[in-house]
Amino acid sequence: MIEAHRNTGPLVIRTALPAEAEAVAGLHVRARSTYYPDGLPEDGFDWAARWREAIGRPDGQVLCAVRNGGLVGIASFRTPEDTPADTVKLFQFHVDPGHWRTGIGAALHSACVEQWQADGRRSAVLDVHVDNARAQAFYARQGWVPDPENPPAEGDHHLFLRYAVRPGE
Repeated sequence: MIEAHRNTGPLVIRTALPAEAEAVAGLHVRARSTYYPDGLPEDGFDWAARWREAIGRPDGQVLCAVRNGGLVGIASFRTPEDTPADTVKLFQFHVDPGHWRTGIGAALHSACVEQWQADGRRSAVLDVHVDNARAQAFYARQGWVPDPENPPAEGDHHLFLRYAVRPGE
């Protein structure tokens, strides 16, 4: 658990609980809808069910950032089957839009890196929507770079990034 004190109360980063799946799904949808110019496309997914599954996976982890009793950030990661064992994929990383630029994303990212270090990971990968310039800038500030092993395909709407996980100090 990581705590970062700000004037609005402590930020606690911890493992998400199954009972929080609905709140996690709501934050996910609010954050994602900000980078679709015509609104979030109807994808037919039951996001609460998907988050319940992610939270319950024994091979992954969902971290949540909580401030003043409210969920303000989420991160979901695991090692997919087609990835080397020392590589982790960051599947979802969102901060509630009402809390952008308050340090929550940086604290949540640091918590992810600390977990990856503890798990012996050497690299992390993610894909980010091409229209999500805010997220791309955030990831660049955290040290993510374009993945040379996975350039974007023609017509793909995602950029693929890689992060070098350095052993903990």
